[in-house]
Amino acid sequence: MYTVIVDRFKICGDNMDEITLSGVVDNIIYTNAENGYTVLNLLLDEEKDDVFVCCVGFLPDVNLGESLNVVGRRVKHPSYGDQLEVISYQKSLPVTEKAIERYLSSGIVKGIGKRMAKKIVDKFGRDTLMIIDTEPFKLADIKGISLTKAQEIGAVFKEQGELTRAVMFLQDYGVSVNYAVKIFKKYKDTTIAVVQKNPYTLADEIWGIGFKTADNIAQKLGVEPNSPYRIQAGIKYILNQAAGNGHTYLPEDELTRQVAEILATNEEGVAENLIKMHVASEIWIENSQPRRIYLNFYYYAESYIAKRLIEMTANKSADDPFVDAMIKDIEYEKDIVFADGQLKAIKTAMSEGVFVITGGPGTGKTTIINAIITILKAKDKKIELAAPTGKASKRMTEATGCDARTIHRLLGTTALEESGLHQRFTHNEENPVDADYIIIDEMSMVDVPLMYYLLKAVAEGTGLILVGDADQLPSVGAGNVLHDILSSGLIACARLNEIFRQAQESAIVTNAHKINRGEYPDLDDKTKDFFYMQRHNSDALLDTLAGLISQRLPKYLNCDPFDIKVLSPMRKTPLGVQSLNVMLQSILNPPLPNKREKEFRGTIFREGDRVMQIKNDYDLAWRAVDPLSNKMVDEGTGVFNGDEGVISFIDMENKALDVVYDDIRHVAYDFTRLDELDLSYAVTIHKSQGSEYRAVIMPLLGGPEMLMTRNLLYTGVTRAKELAVLIGSKESIFRMVDNDLQIQRYTGLALRLADFAALKNKS
Repeated sequence: MYTVIVDRFKICGDNMDEITLSGVVDNIIYTNAENGYTVLNLLLDEEKDDVFVCCVGFLPDVNLGESLNVVGRRVKHPSYGDQLEVISYQKSLPVTEKAIERYLSSGIVKGIGKRMAKKIVDKFGRDTLMIIDTEPFKLADIKGISLTKAQEIGAVFKEQGELTRAVMFLQDYGVSVNYAVKIFKKYKDTTIAVVQKNPYTLADEIWGIGFKTADNIAQKLGVEPNSPYRIQAGIKYILNQAAGNGHTYLPEDELTRQVAEILATNEEGVAENLIKMHVASEIWIENSQPRRIYLNFYYYAESYIAKRLIEMTANKSADDPFVDAMIKDIEYEKDIVFADGQLKAIKTAMSEGVFVITGGPGTGKTTIINAIITILKAKDKKIELAAPTGKASKRMTEATGCDARTIHRLLGTTALEESGLHQRFTHNEENPVDADYIIIDEMSMVDVPLMYYLLKAVAEGTGLILVGDADQLPSVGAGNVLHDILSSGLIACARLNEIFRQAQESAIVTNAHKINRGEYPDLDDKTKDFFYMQRHNSDALLDTLAGLISQRLPKYLNCDPFDIKVLSPMRKTPLGVQSLNVMLQSILNPPLPNKREKEFRGTIFREGDRVMQIKNDYDLAWRAVDPLSNKMVDEGTGVFNGDEGVISFIDMENKALDVVYDDIRHVAYDFTRLDELDLSYAVTIHKSQGSEYRAVIMPLLGGPEMLMTRNLLYTGVTRAKELAVLIGSKESIFRMVDNDLQIQRYTGLALRLADFAALKNKS
């Protein structure tokens, strides 16, 4: 029987104090092979064999019999009691014969079991591990070990030692154990040499290691502040930051200034390294005034998109009398009369290789798409429908009655390459999507990388129809694809402006169009689907919001509170989504004795919580489970930025929680991946793109000019299907309407389209 040392914790300090303990790994209860999360018993007194502490944490390379010095904090597990949560650790190989035998018996060295371990230790005693490391051939002197097996044992032991040395080396420079293992898997026995030569390599090649981490390592290693390695890494860092803010390039003077500022170096040194990087094909410098500096991927992606779109414009077909006849049939069957703009859009879509349909709510985009689908089906054409997010594709399915998928699922996601930028898809130029026509909705959300991969998978002769609202917010990712295509004037398009009679009955639609035209919405008309509630301070606003979402609106709409979404322009103010989510969680999903919860970096995740995936993760596995039969009906990988789900179960023992997306897809999140999730009772308006909610509440009471903009307000209002409620001050709402600030995005797609069109005309 073991005795758990609780008193040892007490004499070392309270729960928040760091505790240092030394001992031998006696039992590994659980380990996650992917990230190294481990639960083990640390034997504190080897002679007595009965005094241990249960340690939990990231210890990926720890094995039975090894000696550990651990630093951690006392935590209390709801089921297993007192544990030591390891913050850092150091280990050494066992030195006593008893400990060495236990170590080898653990199975750490493949090919050595308990009996063989005893034989080896009996022969070599305390020198056993030195023999295995430096002279493994001597193991062949023992009966039952061949020379080949002896060499294999030595190789395994050496790699284990190299991992340990690499992890300890990187920990000294502030790299977590989790990332240290990632780095070792990439570089193996060259890990230390690679990092010592150029630590900035980590920022380029290890997904999750950023410039700041690499720069911190470099400074500790004594890398010169003006080292070319450092300046070039700084250039890539700024260009990647720019991509995160929507830019595909930066003007040279702006890039040079930003790099010199963050590195505290001179601009001349930055300019010299720009040339070196261009020659080495690490960046692209476009000779223009001012010169445009790209990360290579974005330059080639924009160029490819432009080239393919211009090529596809050549795939024109003559007017088809069958289309005219089908349009008349549709009008008769649906008892409608298409407007002139709608008729032109339907006919043009049938004759152009690539066609864009853009317009606001109530302008008939869905009517046109349904007519196009009906005609294509009548012509026995194979059609694929897709949208950027799960919510948008679900809406597309509901609107058309046809199966729609996310663009990622249409392309067939397989994996994310180690760099984190380049993706691999099943469908590409060699294996295009099998379709005669592809229709993409919510094009305003599509960024340059996704458009690049989509066009790579469009076969020659396949028609492409792009649908979206150009007045909504641009994509979260780099580029402004829909806007650039339309502004180029080189791709056939239909701009829908007429609001149809049925849509005119909705104040959501009419006010959205007013906002888009720069007119103030009618805030005094108490219609059934658009309300304004005046509040002049945050406390009063929050009280009103709480009452609306918990009681008044669910009763008014006869709906679940979770059908209502709170949309905010901001994240970190009292009316931003972070604070709102804490408040709404306490109202809509309060703590209960039977509800498990997990705290992660200040956020409490609780069973029953609404959550959103906040980054693309191409490796996350999902299982589609039929809720009635509880049988798995499908499986795959990939969960994407903006996907919303519900936490169904938190497994404290296995350190994971289960999120259900689309009522059917189950995804298991290891606790180390919880940085990919946010609570989503409230979301930013940007994150709401592509979604539609039965009711939307928008708290609007001041905020920074760059966020309180017209297109942000327009996008938020158009997310509401049945009811939009604005709470706050008229001054804030009117200020947003007046603020037509379009934050400049440095993108070159429109220029590329013009260049390729000119080349085509010359040829």
